[in-house]
Amino acid sequence: MELLLSALLFLFGIGTHGGEEAARPVNFEQIVTAAIAFHESRQAPPEIVDPETGEVNSAGKIDPDPDAPKVKGIYMTGPSAGVARFDKLVKLVNDTELNAVVLDVKEDHGYITFEPSDPELKEMGNYQKWIRDIHKVMQTFKENDIYPIARIVVFKDTALAKKRPDLSFLRPDGTVWDNGKSNPESFVNPYMKEVWDYNIKIAKEAAALGFKEIQFDYVRFPEGFENRADTLTYAKDERSRVDVVADFVKYAREELNPLGVRISVDIFGYAASVPAAEGIGQDFNKISTYVDVISPMVYPSHYSTGWFKQKHPDTAPYEVVYGAMMDTHKKLEEIAEVKPIIRPWIQDFTARWLDVYIPYGVKEIEAQIRALQDAGIEEFLLWNSGNVYTEGVNYDLQ
Repeated sequence: MELLLSALLFLFGIGTHGGEEAARPVNFEQIVTAAIAFHESRQAPPEIVDPETGEVNSAGKIDPDPDAPKVKGIYMTGPSAGVARFDKLVKLVNDTELNAVVLDVKEDHGYITFEPSDPELKEMGNYQKWIRDIHKVMQTFKENDIYPIARIVVFKDTALAKKRPDLSFLRPDGTVWDNGKSNPESFVNPYMKEVWDYNIKIAKEAAALGFKEIQFDYVRFPEGFENRADTLTYAKDERSRVDVVADFVKYAREELNPLGVRISVDIFGYAASVPAAEGIGQDFNKISTYVDVISPMVYPSHYSTGWFKQKHPDTAPYEVVYGAMMDTHKKLEEIAEVKPIIRPWIQDFTARWLDVYIPYGVKEIEAQIRALQDAGIEEFLLWNSGNVYTEGVNYDLQ
């Protein structure tokens, strides 16, 4: 009956652009034809024109979770989900306007945060039992009406790089490249389909557990890769780094949306303000075309002098976040028909490593939220790597 009514409205031209045409006699055949046309109009992916090539890009998306809430969430590590802090974080969500948790499923060094049920993942051994009972965690989320998002760190994967050097980047001496930090980190090669499928397998495990959304992080090459690309040994083809990263995101959506889960990607906040970052392979709009949610990391502390006319961006949380959102809106105008939900990461930490910084508390966090609201953004995520969040924040300033 609902389809029949919709078909009649479609046939009569009623309900489009708020207008209404005079009714005209119809027969059954016309109704059937209208119903088919209506159905196809809802299923057919919208087409957009690539602004660079002028080619039509059929990248239409149907939201796999249209009943999802307007997400306001926090980040939670695997260790936090396995100790008493878990109960405190659940209480924080319950006692405030927050309603979601982004939980590490595959963390920054490449380890799955619980023992997987998939035999191949278990045999591979790249997991830690920080979360002793993932099913209990998911049940707690469900009982408390908390929207669960699985964070999967994709191409920064020291564990896999060490186990499978052939999937990584090798120095001239044959050793696996790392970034030289005190706790060295390695990446795996985005050109390798095997790497794609490994991460998709983890995502499918998360979907089977009941996560409503898969959030991919580090969907890129290492920072400064363009300065070392010619000195490292790694498999590649004729695709650019930008294209291969976008291809992974497209593939992930095709594999996971049918399971009823959304796809989101974390991306540098400044990516919306500049042309494509060819070095690391991130193009804001190419990635945004294939995701349900885009999460630019707009931490004021991560912008340098001059951004949004600020000498010390960390000291201007409202101005930085508002400016970043204006740039994001402008950027996404190019893909208006398929643009994703904008859900930024904002700062709930103090950047003591900066020469000039301010302590971040209630005032600074609310300033960022106000900037988002003034920019027409309804969703956000709070980042604190230690999962210690500021108390007393009003997360709904309207």
